[in-house]
Amino acid sequence: MKYIDEFNDPDLARRLLDEIHATATRPWALMEVCGGQTHSIIRHGIDQLLPEQVELIHGPGCPVCVTPLEVIDKALEIAARPGVIFCSFGDMLRVPGTDRDLFRVKGEGGDVRVVYSPLDALELARRNPDREVVFFAIGFETTAPANAMAVHQARRLGLTNFSLLVSHVRVPPAIEAIMTAPACRVQGFLAAGHVCSVMGTAEYPELAERFRVPLVVTGFEPLDILEGIRRAVRQLERGEHRVENAYPRAVREDGNPAAVRMIEEVFEVTDRNWRGIGPIPLSGWRLTEAFRAFDAEHRFDVTGIRTEEPAECRAGEVLQGLIKPTECAAFGTTCTPRTPLGATMVSSEGACAAYYLYRRMNAATPQAAREEMNPVA
Repeated sequence: MKYIDEFNDPDLARRLLDEIHATATRPWALMEVCGGQTHSIIRHGIDQLLPEQVELIHGPGCPVCVTPLEVIDKALEIAARPGVIFCSFGDMLRVPGTDRDLFRVKGEGGDVRVVYSPLDALELARRNPDREVVFFAIGFETTAPANAMAVHQARRLGLTNFSLLVSHVRVPPAIEAIMTAPACRVQGFLAAGHVCSVMGTAEYPELAERFRVPLVVTGFEPLDILEGIRRAVRQLERGEHRVENAYPRAVREDGNPAAVRMIEEVFEVTDRNWRGIGPIPLSGWRLTEAFRAFDAEHRFDVTGIRTEEPAECRAGEVLQGLIKPTECAAFGTTCTPRTPLGATMVSSEGACAAYYLYRRMNAATPQAAREEMNPVA
């Protein structure tokens, strides 16, 4: 397939669905790892077209959603300081901290700017030598190479006014945490294609073997996802548990070696707390000692942060796949994109945002829901 329309071909989709229906003879629960896959599934109604034996569980694969509350509050503290230009991708500005968000800080006079690349923030640091420029470096393995490159370039250019507030997380330890949780029902995974395009698939066979679950690497278009489901169900029906690459146009077994080398030079593995889930050992990255001077947490000595999640927010259960967003009493009532209680309602990859946009009961119109999801700042 060469053109994007081919990945939305209804005839091909029907053939894949027919094969999934013919293959599934028992109940199976699959988890899609990535929030981008969740949005595609909900937008196109893929979960509603599957046989009743096949359930899709939404995983914690939204980096915005799992950025710890204490890190959000540290970002708010740094962004509010005089002399700081705080840079972030736009999807972080509405994520609620304990008592405000970055939009509120901007409205109160903080210099908060939306950028499209960490290199944009690097350029701001070069042009504003009298200001401290901080980039909010979040994400899974996908965004880590660009963030690593920004720090690498800052050191090469001798920029001492540039730093990263780092909250990177890693997918394989999250899969392990999911599979060892007492309430786990997951029997197979649709792995995130963009993560594997960077890191490759070398870390997954051990997980597939240890937990006896198929791991199928998929893309994000409807046919990508259906093909991933078809392969996972086929493995489950056959009693198999191995890694399959259903996204070969973007993913190689060794990933992107140059990107991996850059990550390994700049970052080191560390324990990381996930919002709504808790601590997961060895599930994150931090700057190595050689690049520690570019660590905003150390530079600004952000300590004494006290956090508190809203009691009525069940985003943590959504992120763990324990409930669907519509099972939360706050969904669509006290929790909306304009008044979010948790990050899953704000992020463009959050499960609650997907259900609000495409599945909300009594929504006025899809266009009205889209406008509420993307209000004018």
